This record gives sequence, C-alpha cells and structure tokens, in this order.
Amino acid sequence: MKKGLFSWGTLLSVCLIIATGCQKQNNVIADVDKFENESIAAIIQNPNTSFAVKGGTGSGIASRASAGRQVKFTYLAVALARTGLTSTLSTLSSNYTLFAPSDDAFKAAGFATIQDVVKAPKEVLTPILLYHVIAAKVLAAQVPAGPNAAVKTINGADVYVTSNNNGVFINGSPVIVADVKAANGVIHVIDNILMPPAGNIVAAAVANPDFSYLVAAVLRASEGNTNVAALLSGDGPLTVFAPTNEAFIKAGFATTADIAAASPDALTTILAYHVVPGRVFSSDLTNNMSVPMYAGGNTTITLTGGPKIKGNGNAMAANISKTDIVTTNGVIHVIDGVLLP
Repeated sequence: MKKGLFSWGTLLSVCLIIATGCQKQNNVIADVDKFENESIAAIIQNPNTSFAVKGGTGSGIASRASAGRQVKFTYLAVALARTGLTSTLSTLSSNYTLFAPSDDAFKAAGFATIQDVVKAPKEVLTPILLYHVIAAKVLAAQVPAGPNAAVKTINGADVYVTSNNNGVFINGSPVIVADVKAANGVIHVIDNILMPPAGNIVAAAVANPDFSYLVAAVLRASEGNTNVAALLSGDGPLTVFAPTNEAFIKAGFATTADIAAASPDALTTILAYHVVPGRVFSSDLTNNMSVPMYAGGNTTITLTGGPKIKGNGNAMAANISKTDIVTTNGVIHVIDGVLLP
C-alpha cells in the first residue's frame, strides 16, 4: 500500500483539530440562510455549525428527529477529510446537493467515537459518502413527488426521494433540516447514514449471516415450480420483509436441514407472502396500513409501540427490527417472525 503525504498520527491530529474546533470559527449558527457565501465543505468543517430541528419530521420509522434537538457534523467533517471529499465539496465551479448525516447518525451506525471514523478504511468510507451527494443543486421544493423517484448520486448508484405533505425523504429517511444554501449548492440534514446497494436482494441476503435460514428457504423453494431465487434476483423492484434465522427457528425450523426437508411449493407460498411488489420504504408505512403481498392476501402494519407487521395466519405480529436496506432491485426490512398467509 502506498503511503500518503501524512502519517496516521498526523491525520488523527488534523481530524481532532477539526473535531474540537481549535481553529478560529464563527459562533453557533442556527439560521440556514446565513451560509450562501460559503462552500458546502466550509459549512460542514466549521465545528460550531449547528442546526435546530424545528419539529417532528415525517413518519419514518428510523428517524431520531425531535423538535428543538441540535444537530452537528463533527463526524461528517472528519469523514470528508479522511476520504479527501472536502476538496470536492469546496469547489465553487460546480453545484452539489449533500444529504448530510448528523453526529447521531454516525453514532447509530456504529461509529462510537471520532477515532472510529479515522480508523475506517478509506475504500469503504468513500463510496458511502459519495452516495450522499448529488451533482446538482436540488432544493426541497424541487424534490420529485415520487414516491421514491430514482436520482443518481456521484457514487453512481441511485437514491430514492419522495416529497409529500410529511416532508422530504431519501431512502426512507426524513430530511430533518432542509435547504441550507451554500455557495456551491445546498445541504439537507438527515439522521441516518445511507448505505449504497451492494447487490440484489438475494446477494444482500447471502452476505448477511442473520439470513442463512432465509437463503436456505429460497434455495429449497426454487427446487419446486417457481424459481424464487431468480425472482428475487430479477429486475424488480420488490420489497422483502426478511425473517432472521431466529424467526425461522421460532417458526419450527430448528436447523437448515429442516428447511431442506420442507416442501418447496409450501415454502414458496410462505416466502411470497413476505414480498411486496414495488419499492416500499419505512416512510411509506403508516399505522394500521393494509399491505397487499406478492402471494395474494394482505398483511397489517402497526406503528404504535414500535413498528410491526402481522400476517393473516399469525397470532402475534412480528417486530420490524431494521428498515430500508437498499438493494439494486428493491428494499429489505428485517423482521423477527415468519409471516403466515
């Protein structure tokens, strides 16, 4: 590996200087209209930049938005410096839209400290950050109604945006502060880190050890009259409520050998009851919503006391434990139960 211009120690020192605000900077600024002479990078790099969330924003399951909460960008500033994207977002000859994850977004994604961002492999961090940038200035009022209109990022992959009466959403995450206008574009603040798709639905399931039972069920079902694997690998788009390994165990499949012994066509019927035609993000789900499934029949979404989904044949609803895993052909939501038609 080639050595950069700075050692790791020097890079850490530089990042900590940015993070702790040892440079001469403005005082805390909460007015989104005060930055039009500054680049996007300069706004994010200012350790005193802070915005107040003005109200509960949208109905997204994964949002941590709450009125009056201050959001800052210490982690994002370090991440941009770590990947060299500060230079890109400092360029005044081009316009960009940055969907800027808050510090809380980085912490929720597993970056407990600034040092965790510094230690993250550049080749992993860079495509993630590029997935938050559009090579054009797009104000909130210009976001397509959608729902879930595809917009190309400078990562090369699409994000999916929606504008409705509840606000603006990107990949199901609500924009909690909109239209921070910069000299070279605009910033919209979000409370989640957007992960670019690494493959189709089947590839995403294979890569996740929590879905080994689900993968086994898909492969066994594909031995019957319907090639379920081909369906879930196709163009889509599809949304899958994906049961974890524990969900299958609770449903009576103690091992993957039990899945291999099951009827392929019976498994197909069950699996198809976990699939929804189209791209359905958490922001599209509402309380007591009836969702038509690919297999026919409906499931019911409830949000009170935490998001859940219930099949017609289930005595209890399954918890939706993780949402909005974007794939090249759809979306995955993780659930802790197997849905029964």
